[in-house]
Amino acid sequence: MTEEQEHYFTADPHAPFKREEITCQVWGHELRLVSGSGVFSRGHVDHATNVLFAETEPPVQGRFLDLGCGYGVIGLAIARAVPLSSVIGVEVNERAILLANENAASLGLAGKFVACRPDQVPTTQVFDEIWSNPPIRIGKQALHELLLTWLPRLAPGGRAVMVVGKHLGADSLQRWLTEQGYPTTRLASHKGFRVLESRAPGAPA
Repeated sequence: MTEEQEHYFTADPHAPFKREEITCQVWGHELRLVSGSGVFSRGHVDHATNVLFAETEPPVQGRFLDLGCGYGVIGLAIARAVPLSSVIGVEVNERAILLANENAASLGLAGKFVACRPDQVPTTQVFDEIWSNPPIRIGKQALHELLLTWLPRLAPGGRAVMVVGKHLGADSLQRWLTEQGYPTTRLASHKGFRVLESRAPGAPA
């Protein structure tokens, strides 16, 4: 398994741990982050996440979940841009969790963002919005199980915003999500990626 693949499946990657700093501009704010080996998108913000940022406006306020947070790019962007926000990032990669929490501390956002393992999120916790560049490469069945674990945690009126590559099945995922009771529309299509919005059952359109 290569370093690029390992982060999807391994809580403790084998690649030697080397930190690498990056700086990005998101929604008018500069984020100085540290990525690392054995973690998704080391040394840069990946294309899909850049499309997500470019094609959306920051949310207004609420409780947010960054699903598959990596070293925290999406969740920290929300925490920085949204004054009234509380963000939980969930990850299976312990190295990514460490980096995400270090990044939150260095940005002064530790009071608004925390990264943790999925089993550390209180079972009663609900979210106004879920934001994600979901781990499509874990396979369709595992991805479906992941989404059906977290989408029910949306509060009434909540939504999930996800970016998915067209060549990785974005259109079929959109149909599947709608079939599961989460009406899903395409907010944008750019550079081969779809930005999808899924609404919680009973939520206003």
